[in-house]
Amino acid sequence: MTDHDRNRNRVELDPDTVERDLMKLVLTVVELLRQLMERQALRRFDTGDLSEDQEERIGLTLMLLDDRMAELRERYGLRPEDLNMDLGPLGPLLPRETS
Repeated sequence: MTDHDRNRNRVELDPDTVERDLMKLVLTVVELLRQLMERQALRRFDTGDLSEDQEERIGLTLMLLDDRMAELRERYGLRPEDLNMDLGPLGPLLPRETS
């Protein structure tokens, strides 16, 4: 591992960017939860244990959450890939979404 690799994963504290850095951490956790909820919803859709109304509400809620996440990323100058953390040998924190 090079010095550059070691430094890349270090936490850097800067009073000028503390709000953005905190928002990045919060949005990373929310994005992880959003993806988990989306996968759970898809499993429930596939098993057919939801009514049409429940499917509609879950779908709408997930779309609204995705929109709000995009707004917050834009507000704080973050890209979707900024919310992913490299966990070393475990790989990335967030799975890459396929469109």
